[in-house]
Amino acid sequence: MISFNDTYDAIANTRLHPWLDDFKNAVHNRMGDYTHGNITQWIELLKQLPQVEPDSIDIINKVAIGSRDQLSDSEFKELEELLKKFHPWRKGPFHLFGQHIDTEWRSDWKWDRIKDHFTPLDDRIVLDVGCGNGYHCWRMAAQNPKLVLGIDPSQLFLMQFAIMQKYLHQYPVHFLPVGLEYLPQNLDKQGFDTIFSMGVLYHRRSPIDHILHLKNLLKPGGELVLETLVIDGDDDQCLIPKDRYAQMNNVWFIPTTGMLKHWMSKCGLENVQVANVSTTSIEEQRATDWMTFQSLEDYLDPQDKTLTIEGYPAPKRAFMIAQKPLRKSKK
Repeated sequence: MISFNDTYDAIANTRLHPWLDDFKNAVHNRMGDYTHGNITQWIELLKQLPQVEPDSIDIINKVAIGSRDQLSDSEFKELEELLKKFHPWRKGPFHLFGQHIDTEWRSDWKWDRIKDHFTPLDDRIVLDVGCGNGYHCWRMAAQNPKLVLGIDPSQLFLMQFAIMQKYLHQYPVHFLPVGLEYLPQNLDKQGFDTIFSMGVLYHRRSPIDHILHLKNLLKPGGELVLETLVIDGDDDQCLIPKDRYAQMNNVWFIPTTGMLKHWMSKCGLENVQVANVSTTSIEEQRATDWMTFQSLEDYLDPQDKTLTIEGYPAPKRAFMIAQKPLRKSKK
């Protein structure tokens, strides 16, 4: 039903080529484990997208494709109705032929906070773990990477990515609908130059294993950009929610930045730095016409917005940057 041949060809043309079968097996195993019941319908909907070549593209300042005057009023309305069939739209925003997809997250704010802190991506092979619908992958593409590979197990996000890829196919950006656990455990010296893991760590029951896996997928000297929930406190503190955190039932560990630095150093990463810490606001994450479910405001204490409804500190996120050593430690 879905072909990933273009993605496999892109991988084959990089130093990742010895691991091509592993990537193919990852997709085969994931799709064998789970296939969304709506995927056939979604694929048919993709065929109804406007057959129009965009007259403009901007992935430097935002993700904007084409202009409003390329579509008639009826085509514009039909596009809106079509896009909303891929609800919920969580990461963005996107601008498609004048249609503003006002997503739950202002992912552009997150990008603006970090874009000047990591090593420029020119000619680099990049992995975006838990990429959602690929919004940040398109922003990465503006820096002229050799390859950006986004992975996320959500097949709805795969479809949302495919919508944009139809009009942005000239960029070396690809998506595989798998989680990190489906990828090889170690890529040795053929690994990625840069790996982004944003909003994933706190969903992992073993944060140390997650960091180790990320490190083992980097080439020596490669860079890890990691974003996760954090709390204020001393270097030896970590919040382990008793049940839910901001109504999420899969949040396991929320460390302080000091503890997070310790975890990353313990895993063998070096030059560990805190690039940014920011409190998530209800303007950055909120319900919209494109994501009509409950959002952050519903998960905060109505009497004290500095707390979740469970009484924990409200969401605060840190960006960490570190490198994999060029040589193995002698320890």
